Amino acid sequence: MTTWSDKILQLLRRMNNFYLPDSSRTTCFRFELGGEQVGWVPSNVASILSKFPEIFSPPRCGAITLRESFDSYEKRSEAVDDVLQSIRREGCLTVLKGWRDEKYDVMPRFCDTPLMCMERSATSLFGVKRYGVHINGYCRDENGELRMWLGRRSKTKQTYPGKLDNLAAGGLAAGISVKDTLIKECEEEACIPADIAETAHPVSTVSYTYEDKEGVFPESQFVFDLELPREFKPRIGDGEVQDFYLYSMDEVKEVLVSDDFKPNCAMVVLDFLIRHSYIQPDTGVCLKESALWPQH
Repeated sequence: MTTWSDKILQLLRRMNNFYLPDSSRTTCFRFELGGEQVGWVPSNVASILSKFPEIFSPPRCGAITLRESFDSYEKRSEAVDDVLQSIRREGCLTVLKGWRDEKYDVMPRFCDTPLMCMERSATSLFGVKRYGVHINGYCRDENGELRMWLGRRSKTKQTYPGKLDNLAAGGLAAGISVKDTLIKECEEEACIPADIAETAHPVSTVSYTYEDKEGVFPESQFVFDLELPREFKPRIGDGEVQDFYLYSMDEVKEVLVSDDFKPNCAMVVLDFLIRHSYIQPDTGVCLKESALWPQH
């Protein structure tokens, strides 16, 4: 019989499968800009990029980079966007069918100056790290027990339609701060006023790297806990969420390991459960034996 802990370990391994022994990591090329690695290029993508020798230098020592003439943020961004638009027109990479017209900054580390920006839907083709903001919304019932608000994604979402999600969350677009993203997503997705959203506490980051047929996904989420007034009820805003539910923590633990939960959002909720002592490392939970135990 598969236990709850076993299912959690399956989740952790799924969300970090790029570093498992049977992943494609050994066949990927490093994507480098300015002499520093900013991503991973799968071999099938590298073959397509080789058709644009005026933009990309031939792979050398396991790395792919841009021609030296592209020596600024603007030049790099424009050149790569031209390539992506060309590939998109050819229709050979299905991930680009989800084109968002939203740019993500590309840099070695979050604290570094961005070296270029890239269309959001294309980031997995270059394995560049994506950042986001996720909000754990919760309240206390009349007995002081925590209850968590979860949203159900719209059936029209491009990714994971109809799955359970955090109260609010969103990717960190180029030029937009973490705080502004927090306030924006709370307002747009759950109609949470800015004066309430601003009371959210930054508590951790949750990072992982997974791969699937659409590429490599290194991601790091800035996690906030937002305690809401007991009488407050989130409302559907921009249509990205179709409903909200208020669950007890036991119910949260149950749905967390179901197929009904968006996997990366489940990681964020798992982090909440650990921080609030709903999971203990000494009570038989085998997470303590895994190197994937969330780090703070």
